[in-house]
Amino acid sequence: MKLLTVLLLVALPLYCSAGSGCQILEDTIAKLLNRNVSMSDIKSGLTEFLVGSNSSKSIDEFRQCFLNQSDETLKNIELMMQIIYNSPWCALF
Repeated sequence: MKLLTVLLLVALPLYCSAGSGCQILEDTIAKLLNRNVSMSDIKSGLTEFLVGSNSSKSIDEFRQCFLNQSDETLKNIELMMQIIYNSPWCALF
């Protein structure tokens, strides 16, 4: 599961560099890292991307991966994402 989490976090900046709208990405990551945000709030921001029950189940499992991490790990993930967002490669887009 940790490998899946790492791969998804590596793939997310590619979404940013594709010019598809980094704000959606940043909002989703922020919601996933916040333990106080409900699943319905997370899914409401992703409704246009959730096609079928498999997509919804995948988001549930992905969220659970974040919930299984310690607070320190979540803070480190948030820091890593900010470094990526502020990197010269993502800043071009």
